[in-house]
Formats: sequence, structure tokens, C-alpha cells
Amino acid sequence: MSVEIRRSATRFTSRDTGRQTRHSFSFGDHYDPERTGFGAMVCHDDHHLRGGTGFDTHRHAGIEIVTWVVSGALRHRDSLGTDTVLRAGEVALLSAGSGVEHSEVAVEGEGPTRFVQVWLAADDPDGQPRYERVAPHLGDGALVDTGLPVGVDGARLLVGRLPAHRPVTLPQAPRMHCFVARGALLRSSLAEPLEAGDAFCFTDEPAREVTPAVDSELLVWLLP
Repeated sequence: MSVEIRRSATRFTSRDTGRQTRHSFSFGDHYDPERTGFGAMVCHDDHHLRGGTGFDTHRHAGIEIVTWVVSGALRHRDSLGTDTVLRAGEVALLSAGSGVEHSEVAVEGEGPTRFVQVWLAADDPDGQPRYERVAPHLGDGALVDTGLPVGVDGARLLVGRLPAHRPVTLPQAPRMHCFVARGALLRSSLAEPLEAGDAFCFTDEPAREVTPAVDSELLVWLLP
């Protein structure tokens, strides 16, 4: 049983023209042998893009890529023939499987774009590539299961847009990663207040109650 707090200020940061990324785990030139992942989660990136900038076509294989748009709009194109725009409150799954190419670029004229992207090591790394998107119904102050069919047995993404001072229960799981995408959580028995960009990593912990200090958005991964 353990609880780890990962603060935004301690994450690795990459910068390029028109974009900034904060990495929760080792990525590219950033390496820490004690921060290489969390269970099946091998990447958790928080991207900030200026309109018209992003990531040109590149290849992936063997991973499940989940993208949640926090603000702005993100155009996704891939070698499966997909050409679509994700907006705030929408989530997409790209199962890379045996191999797929894609690009992600912030839509010009829609302001800065911010999105959170998670990579999971797939149970079947040689599977058929596929793309799906979901716009979960949020707004009742609860955590909502996005229902994404992630190719990792037991992995689920819950999302909540939570009003200030209304407690919510983080469910029990072998591993749970709770990321504060927007807002803040009040001080609790677990930690000092968590701010936007901070995260809890729970291992074999019971269900826990947290309380938003202001209107907040949480991304909660339940992992095997």
C-alpha cells in the first residue's frame, strides 16, 4: 500500500517552437530510473500548443494512446484514414497495435490548445490498429467512466468536472492515477493541497475521498 504525490513542478519539461510539454515519466532525453512509468502507464504528458503547431506525422506501435482535450481544439490525422478535430471535453483512443502513423496539430483560430495524453503498454502489441472517440456526459459532479475500450485488461479512464467543495470518492484499484487537469483539491489526510498539474499515484489503497477547492477537472486512471 502506498500513496505518492507527483507535483507539476517536479515533472520534466520539453519546449519547442509553439509548444511546451510536461512529462510525468522519463521521456526522450529526460531520464530518471525511478520514474519510468506506473503499471501499464508508460507516458503521461501535458501538452500546451499554440494554434497551428503540434506534432507532425510519426509512427507508433504496441501502445494504447489516449488523448483528452482540456481546452482548444486538436486535429488528428492518421494512416487509418482518420481526419477529425477533438475539442475540450472529448477523449480519443488510438490503438497503435502493429503500427500506425498519426499527426496532432492545434487548430488555428481556436486559441491555445491543451491536451493530456497517456500511453499504455498494450496487452496485444501486434493487434489491429483502430481509432475511437467519445464525448462523455459530464456535469453532475461525479466521476464518469468514459467507456473507452482500451486494450489493457482492467484499465479504465474516469473523468469528472467537479464543483467546488463537493467531495468525490476515488474508487479502489490495484493502481490508481488521479491527475488534476484544472482547479485544485483541498488539503486532506493524504497531502497538502493539490493544484492543476499535480497527481496522486495510489498502489493497493482503499477508496479515498477528495474535495475540490474550486471547480475542478480530474482524470482518474484505474489500472491493473
